[in-house]
Amino acid sequence: MKVSIIGAGYVGLVTGACLAERGHQVLCVDKDPQKVDKINKGVSPIYEEGLDEILKNNINKTLVATTDLHQAVLDSEITLVAVGTPFDGKKIDLTQVKEVSAQIGNALKKKGNYHAVIVKSTVVPGTTDGVVLPLLEETSGKKAGLEFGVGMNPEFLTEGQAVADFMNPDRIVLGANDEKSMLLLEQLYAAFDGIPQLKTNSKTAEMIKYASNAMLATQISFSNEIANLCSALGGVDVVDVMKGVHLSCYLRPTAMDGSRVQAPLSSFLEAGCGFGGSCLPKDVNALIAHGVKAGSPMPLLSAVIKTNRNQPGEVIRLLEKHFASLKDVRIAILGLSFKPDTDDMRESPAIPIINELLARKARLKAYDPVASHEVRKIFPAHQLPLSETLEEALADVDAVVLVTRWAQFDEVPEILARVNPRAIFVDGRRMLDKRRFAHYEGIGL
Repeated sequence: MKVSIIGAGYVGLVTGACLAERGHQVLCVDKDPQKVDKINKGVSPIYEEGLDEILKNNINKTLVATTDLHQAVLDSEITLVAVGTPFDGKKIDLTQVKEVSAQIGNALKKKGNYHAVIVKSTVVPGTTDGVVLPLLEETSGKKAGLEFGVGMNPEFLTEGQAVADFMNPDRIVLGANDEKSMLLLEQLYAAFDGIPQLKTNSKTAEMIKYASNAMLATQISFSNEIANLCSALGGVDVVDVMKGVHLSCYLRPTAMDGSRVQAPLSSFLEAGCGFGGSCLPKDVNALIAHGVKAGSPMPLLSAVIKTNRNQPGEVIRLLEKHFASLKDVRIAILGLSFKPDTDDMRESPAIPIINELLARKARLKAYDPVASHEVRKIFPAHQLPLSETLEEALADVDAVVLVTRWAQFDEVPEILARVNPRAIFVDGRRMLDKRRFAHYEGIGL
């Protein structure tokens, strides 16, 4: 198929590259000419495992990036909208969705054949039918369902493993309100044989995305609430508690050969300093606001956000157990991205932790394998010097705070024992065995 994708961010670029890898002819549209130029050279503008290789395999063959949205729509059969939908504190900001919908509608004026416009951006239930569809009709002068189609196809990509998630999905949700659009969506995913598919309307597809993310966020905040109770009670380690929980058949079912298999959901049932990223905080807050607007308050999800907002403070509390004042205490922050295998710092727990430590006048330095360029958009060098190596970060500090579960940090106990054995280690992710340290603190311990 000939596919145009509007927006070359995490979702749009991964989707475009992977669809090209599957044999579709893809036009990836972005308004940033520098980003487009970089993509056309086979270089990914974002850090995502496996993406560079797919770009190099397909660029200027089955994948081309462009700034010309109008022509991209004219030259394709189906358009996927993958632009940002940030949360402004009260509702999601649909500015970009509205702008590209109007531009797509203007292009549809000149199309003689049927064209499907599919929203892939995360939008609250009712947006595709109530915002995108009317804008397309108004600007194109055509009727949805007769001369063009509208649908919703949510993404379920995890940053850091987005390519693998797209190429080997656990499910495909296809939302459309007319048969022609659903047929085009089926053709788009025809190569994904054997993958469970749910065909529904656009509004339900939108809700599925929010419900999925809200469930994951709830698991994390539940685990953190249990961890905080363990800390308050004393004599209980949340790591041991969660090991016991994970042995449940709900989380470790029995396979056909009799072995026990760890369910992926169990990874969200681990204590830590809170969730971040571009999805969970934004989507849960947006769903709460949408519920209130619909006359259906969401107290459970409100509590999820409150618990998450407070969780970085647990790291500060653990440090305060060892220092009467944090002023001039030398502290190394390990990990800046909100999760491993990505350079994305959006809503990262590292940000409130660093801000609070700076407010207490602690002397900080930090290390992250890939997010160094992103941190400079938030913290200047004089506030947060960056170490080039893990060893450099661990040397000459009074305390070390682990924020992100980078696999590389498994080396920390041995390095710390060699270069700085007296430092306090605060495990904000309960990633490392407490027995490997001389001086250990951890959330839920």
